[in-house]
Amino acid sequence: MKLDILAIGVHPDDVELSASGTILKHIALGKTVGILDLTRGELGTRGNAELRTEEANRSAKILGLSLREQLHMADGFFENNEAHQKQIIQIIRKYQPEIVLCTAISDRHPDHGRAAKLAADACFYSGLVKVETKDEGKVQSVWRPKAVYHYIQDQFIKPDFVIDITAHMDKKMESIMAFSSQFFDPNSREPETPISSKNFMENVKAKAALFGRAINCDYAEGFTVNRYIGVENLFDLR
Repeated sequence: MKLDILAIGVHPDDVELSASGTILKHIALGKTVGILDLTRGELGTRGNAELRTEEANRSAKILGLSLREQLHMADGFFENNEAHQKQIIQIIRKYQPEIVLCTAISDRHPDHGRAAKLAADACFYSGLVKVETKDEGKVQSVWRPKAVYHYIQDQFIKPDFVIDITAHMDKKMESIMAFSSQFFDPNSREPETPISSKNFMENVKAKAALFGRAINCDYAEGFTVNRYIGVENLFDLR
């Protein structure tokens, strides 16, 4: 299967919190989209790896993804090195995405910024013919995505562009709530975390509303990019 968009997250729920509206919008446009979780989120304070995988699969159905895979890297302890890059390169070459969405370039959680560089480096090296990877014993053909965009996570980063997700905001919130172990539950006896507070979901909506205000829509998601953004003409811009 060839993908139009591959969204990469460190932990299950990273993509949902930050880029699921954009994913829903492009699926509605007929694009094929998949998610790659680098870890199972096993170091998370609430829940466990098995439960979070179940929640990730439930969210995948809500979003209508073409696929969702996990690499089982060590949560908190993966590195930007050859071994980890090649795991991502294998996925990129297997599904040949045109666009890759990945974690914030810096964030409260150190995994996010580290994964941003890891994923971006893997996208580049995936286009080098002398970097060899195999899939089911066969040497893979090289593939480099046309663009890598970084979504914005917990900490505010000024976006380079924003995407109107107003029509998909309710479904975005539904996909986030698939990860019920991580968020507010008055009956839960697990420890509180920065994302399990009662008002966290309002914060998610507030950030989307802030980005949306800049382009005169109700809700939007923001992204950064490490290269110039090209447009056909001035009228493509809002």
